[in-house]
Amino acid sequence: MKAAVVTDKGVQFTDAPKPVPKAGEILIKVKAASLNRADLAVAAGHSHGRIGGPGTIVGLECAGEVEAVGLDVKDFKPGDRVMSAAAGGFAEYAITDANRAHKIPANNMSYEQAACMPVAVQTMHNALVGAGRLRKGETVLIQGASSGVGLLGMQIAKIMGASVVLGSSTNDARRARLGEFGCDVAIDTRDPKWPEKVKEATGGKGVDLIVDQVSGGVMNQNMEAAAILGRIVNVGRLGGMKGEFNFDLHALKRIDYIGVTFRTRSPEEVRDIVQAARKDLWPAIEDGKLSLPIDKTFPLSEAAAALAHMKANAHFGKIVLVV
Repeated sequence: MKAAVVTDKGVQFTDAPKPVPKAGEILIKVKAASLNRADLAVAAGHSHGRIGGPGTIVGLECAGEVEAVGLDVKDFKPGDRVMSAAAGGFAEYAITDANRAHKIPANNMSYEQAACMPVAVQTMHNALVGAGRLRKGETVLIQGASSGVGLLGMQIAKIMGASVVLGSSTNDARRARLGEFGCDVAIDTRDPKWPEKVKEATGGKGVDLIVDQVSGGVMNQNMEAAAILGRIVNVGRLGGMKGEFNFDLHALKRIDYIGVTFRTRSPEEVRDIVQAARKDLWPAIEDGKLSLPIDKTFPLSEAAAALAHMKANAHFGKIVLVV
């Protein structure tokens, strides 16, 4: 098969072995795959959890048709339209754990749209509901809300009963569009007084739950914006891996600061997260109430160009490879 493979000369579109499904796995004939930030690190030769290094096929999620199933797979059969988190998704064929895959709803969702959903759904449902313990009526702030995962996170927060959803972006054009995706109050974190705007929007209390994809230099301001007994979930570090931390403010507000990643989770933990997200969100997905904009599509053969487009950080929504 053909695939986007990490080499010492960068990502190359080249031949790779066609995978064979083991027990509990399905083989997907890929129709579309979407890009995630972690793909940039893998493409640069770094590791992401258990994957990485020369010879690695890039990609974390895809959509397509089931080509074959391994032993003990009962919920899928060849020909089913599916979407899934799948390591090595930038290829003509990809393998995934059957318990992580979803059948694409029969609501005219395209493969391109479906390829954008699995990672964002499991990541943000876990951040908001699992780690973040979101309760109906609480307020939520998504830091880095104009990313694909952030846009979906705001919609999930609304579906799960958040009373006020705030989203941050430092790009004026992107921030102006956050309202299309469930944002009630858009925040520009370049303004040093942004925590005060969060307090104004939450009746002076501060926000109950912050899902932080930025980290780095916003940590202390996150705590200023948080309510007493608020929760901050560290999902991403686009603003830097290190920053100042006001330990006294953390103690005064009795804030829960929670780190999450899929890189150190067991297959069983990931399956549980996927099943929890499906239970809460699948009716909304089937009804078309969760969606992501597609910024640009590229053919699979131009995976390197698609990665460069993501690295330039000029996109709004998802970047998709089409096979």
